[in-house]
Amino acid sequence: MDKKPSTKKGPGFCSLRYGLAFIMHFSNFTMITQRVSLSIAIVAMVNSTEQHNISNVSTEGPLADTLNNPSRSIEEFNTEASVYQWSPETQGIIFSSINYGIILTLIPSGYLAGIFGAKHMLGAGLLISSLLTLFTPLAASFGVILVIAIRTVQGMAQGMAWTGQFTIWAKWAPPLERSKLTSIAGSGVAFGSFIILSVGGLICQVLGWPFIFYIFGSTGCVCCFLWFTVIYDDPMHHPCIGVREKEHIVSSLAQQPSSPRRSVPIKAMVSCLPLWAIFMGFFSHFWLCTIIITYLPTYISSVLHVNIRDSGVLSSLPFIAASSCTILGGQLADFLLSRNLLRLITVRKLFSSLGLLLPSICAVALPFVASSYMTTVILLILIPGTSNLCDSGFIINTLDIAPRYSSFLMGISRGFGLIAGIISSTATGFLISQNSESGWRNVFFLSAAVNLFGLVFYLRFGQAKIQDWAKEETITRL
Repeated sequence: MDKKPSTKKGPGFCSLRYGLAFIMHFSNFTMITQRVSLSIAIVAMVNSTEQHNISNVSTEGPLADTLNNPSRSIEEFNTEASVYQWSPETQGIIFSSINYGIILTLIPSGYLAGIFGAKHMLGAGLLISSLLTLFTPLAASFGVILVIAIRTVQGMAQGMAWTGQFTIWAKWAPPLERSKLTSIAGSGVAFGSFIILSVGGLICQVLGWPFIFYIFGSTGCVCCFLWFTVIYDDPMHHPCIGVREKEHIVSSLAQQPSSPRRSVPIKAMVSCLPLWAIFMGFFSHFWLCTIIITYLPTYISSVLHVNIRDSGVLSSLPFIAASSCTILGGQLADFLLSRNLLRLITVRKLFSSLGLLLPSICAVALPFVASSYMTTVILLILIPGTSNLCDSGFIINTLDIAPRYSSFLMGISRGFGLIAGIISSTATGFLISQNSESGWRNVFFLSAAVNLFGLVFYLRFGQAKIQDWAKEETITRL
């Protein structure tokens, strides 16, 4: 049986922990815009006369005219920014380099954050990523090798920042508010994706491509100032927290003891099926999400025959739905828990089921409604929206079963997600290259199958109680 957390309420929305959630929302917003900025800017960075088949049309919406008129592209952008002769293969290496950097630091940074404190780990990662974003235009002038190196290091920095967040929530988020707080913070990714896709191309077109790096790099530096000023690793050491809020957080977390210095029980983790259920959930979730993020504009352009400008706008709409569903899902999950309507494990499995099953249904239906423009757009918006309901399910389940190691385990979980993304992107490219119509159908059917596998595995083995290997050993002295 899951233990029922205390329903005693501390200070509500206007509290320090909610301020922390919004600052973390801002940091996630900043990191995703810095990550996607190159995908948008590269349309203007390369010589358009050499570009005939550009793979990521999502980032090119506002620049449709420049693609159709190469002379205009050079005229507009060459006045303030250079143009580079980078082949599509070289661009692919540049794009993937940040993912390899993230993978390199996901696990070690999660472990180190639990030892040295997440404030400095996450803040340093955000600061490094922001500074490297500012220097990207200069690096491009020195050659593609330096750009690849910067993107790899930037990925490592962002890997540090992603995983460090859960170490903070393990000490700041009362059990009945975890879904709500983490969903507010996590929604920054979806909102940032929407903003960068909406205005990134316009920035490149009006100001020149370097300014997309200057603007979002500077935004990251502002976020770093807020981070180091406001954020503390735990409420006990925060100088501005109220006594009532501190007592509320400490008493809520009293039944989940933590010890910052202890060797990681790797053997016990490897044999823990509830933990593997979370890993499989991440793998399934990231499989479809990566396809949507990477190939959504291509699908809109090739299947709906929408021009590049409108394709960019349509590609940004699903991320508003994703951001909204993330926040609303967190509110609903914590409402169900605070009113004792459902047990913790029931809430986790309910939202995991909705977040994996609903997108699968929409994906399977897509090939059969391709002739209907409006129905297809609605389904494409619903897929990432409903998928983000998982944020109140297995995404934060490590905080339930092993709060002491949540940051370390989040690194491993995201590693499974990144591996799924690499595989799904490759498989999608192969399938649609064989035959466009049947290829897309097979892509969506395969994604639904992967989602259902992850769902069944999680429903069978998922738990929400603290595992024995994650409990603090109590030593009795005589």
